[in-house]
Amino acid sequence: MKDSFKYKGMRKNLINDLKNKGINQELILEAFNLVPRHYFLDNAFVEQAYTDIPFQIGSGQTISHPYTVAFQTQLLNIKKGDKVLEVGTGSGFQTAILHVLGAKVYSIERHKELYLKASSILKKLNYRAHLIFGDGYKGLPNFAPFDKVIITCGAPKIPKNLIKQLKIGGIMVIPIGENKKQQMKKIIKISENKLNIEDCGVFSFVPMLSKKVK
Repeated sequence: MKDSFKYKGMRKNLINDLKNKGINQELILEAFNLVPRHYFLDNAFVEQAYTDIPFQIGSGQTISHPYTVAFQTQLLNIKKGDKVLEVGTGSGFQTAILHVLGAKVYSIERHKELYLKASSILKKLNYRAHLIFGDGYKGLPNFAPFDKVIITCGAPKIPKNLIKQLKIGGIMVIPIGENKKQQMKKIIKISENKLNIEDCGVFSFVPMLSKKVK
């Protein structure tokens, strides 16, 4: 697969669409310009790779709308050098965006097939990230604390294990809800016992599953 002028032009159109929907951080828009999203999709979906829709990626999972990826990333307010925990590697596209923004990414995926596929794609593109096959609910206590935590699946409640692994002053972005729609939350850890929680709109994610990996 190649990153032709055709796909680069399609990315420009996607970026204009993201701007119109309120994504205004230039570094994020530039990251979307640099990362070839079509590499992260099956060949059947390549021609639609830069439309603002989700796609199946196997194992009952999806690659999120580009807008959703950009929106969550904008809420994180990534700074170069930030240590970021991502729960739900999926296709690896969000991982790639975080890497291009200069983050040190630690990403967990519970589906072995997706973990292997994302690892292969990211390696081919020379995007460096620490990918781990495991249970996202547990996080990565051995690598904590993290400056930022992003959850790319719908959780029934705020996971205490992941809050513990967030630095004081750090940001967690997570969709909360047990139905098909979830409320996006931006959580700032004020202290070990105090969180500032902001509601940031309704989105739709696959559910966050615990205890077992596949």
